[in-house]
Amino acid sequence: MENNKTKSITIVGGGSSGWMTAMYLNHLYRKEKQNIKVRLVESADIGILGVGEATVHSIRFFFAAMGLDEQELLSETQATYKTGIMFRNWMKPQQDKVHEYFHPFEQIKFGNGFDLSTSWLLSQKLSGQRYDEGTCISSELIKHQHGPKTANSKGYTGIVPYGYHIDANQLARFLRKKAVAAGVEHIEATVEKINTNNQNIISIETDNGVFESDYFIDCTGFKGLLINAVSEDNWVSYEDALPCNKAVAVQRKYPAEQQPKPYTEATALSNGWVWQIDLINRQGTGYVYDGNRLSKEEAEAELKSFLGSESEFIKTLHIDMQIGRRKRFWVGNCITVGLSGGFIEPLESTGLHLINLGARLLSTHLTQVSVPDAIQESYSELMINAYEDLKQFIVLHYCITDRDDTEFWQAAQRSVEHCPALKRKLAIWKYKICEYADLQTASTSCFNDENYRFILYGMQYYPELHLDIDKAQMETLFDSVKARCQQAVQYSETHQDSLDKLHN
Repeated sequence: MENNKTKSITIVGGGSSGWMTAMYLNHLYRKEKQNIKVRLVESADIGILGVGEATVHSIRFFFAAMGLDEQELLSETQATYKTGIMFRNWMKPQQDKVHEYFHPFEQIKFGNGFDLSTSWLLSQKLSGQRYDEGTCISSELIKHQHGPKTANSKGYTGIVPYGYHIDANQLARFLRKKAVAAGVEHIEATVEKINTNNQNIISIETDNGVFESDYFIDCTGFKGLLINAVSEDNWVSYEDALPCNKAVAVQRKYPAEQQPKPYTEATALSNGWVWQIDLINRQGTGYVYDGNRLSKEEAEAELKSFLGSESEFIKTLHIDMQIGRRKRFWVGNCITVGLSGGFIEPLESTGLHLINLGARLLSTHLTQVSVPDAIQESYSELMINAYEDLKQFIVLHYCITDRDDTEFWQAAQRSVEHCPALKRKLAIWKYKICEYADLQTASTSCFNDENYRFILYGMQYYPELHLDIDKAQMETLFDSVKARCQQAVQYSETHQDSLDKLHN
């Protein structure tokens, strides 16, 4: 049995996926006193993609588990706090006002009869109030430019759950520094040849030596350098449901007097949407669009027109995205993590979550050199479930729009046809509230029923509910929500004050 123990793992490709995976596995093996070498090979010539630069809130738990100091992490990556996403223009204007709603990270439970969501719907709060405004603290905080921290918040804790806006290139460098200090072997080299035998990688030949390993982890991004060498016909496209396959990303200096916002902005345009992500030193922004409807030049022009002629641009990058996933995430001794395994447009900032998930699942599946087929299939199945769940959630943002001003948005309304399970759920949610049992959310999923409700009711997809309510009880409930929000504003810091502590 001794000979079946894993002795070495080689990760090819750096960036967030490579260094997060290397750090996680190295941390795990050292904690369990297993003598397994973790090596990362990356080329100095290949840049880091870093499209979105925003995260979901659960990434805090990864950084905390790795023993990273939050203040050091954020100060070295030009980071700001993120309490959610503000969606704008995803539906037709109403009374000459741009439609908008907020999707926070928090999940608040209020008792006293019906749950808060049902209570809000029954109390006819929808007549003029946004769902997020009536049900969550984060929405109130951002009205006052407050972030998630109080003056005494410890690392990775806040008054509400939060993620980050973070410089992807600097994050990779920071993780590399910490991983190498913890014992990960770093090889700077470009892969020139991959030697395989029966869907197994025997070795990789680089301009800086030949490397053998028990396992090879593909973190080479959209190229899928390793996985494509050991598998064919190993891709499922999602572009029928999610046609935004291109992006033009821009870095720009802040307009005068603008301070970083504690939330991401996602504004719908003619053939896709624009992200705006505020770092300390600049704003990262970009247009995710359907490349079959817009040329690169048209997309860049529309983005820059949206941002305004006074904008001072630092850098522009055009990106071809592969929207979909692998049929098999693990083939032979090759495992994909990150973009090499799949990608769903960055609408909900799930890139680092999927990396974290892939690395975490490796820790329970990568137990010996000769892993049975059932273990490989288990890893792939769990990753497939995560991508399928995420695909459904992202399609939800598009399919319930009432926009019909372009062919893109007309087609977006029909995108649910490519998600039969979501179509069935939407038919049900016309007559009942969306609840956990409807989704049976797997442990690999990033989003649950509370997240779905923020999108459904933010997009005004309300159920027809005919239930008797106790108006006095409802008023008591919403008075308590209002009091909780006011208390949160009172005790939290402005976003800028929190950032000043980090970066001064």
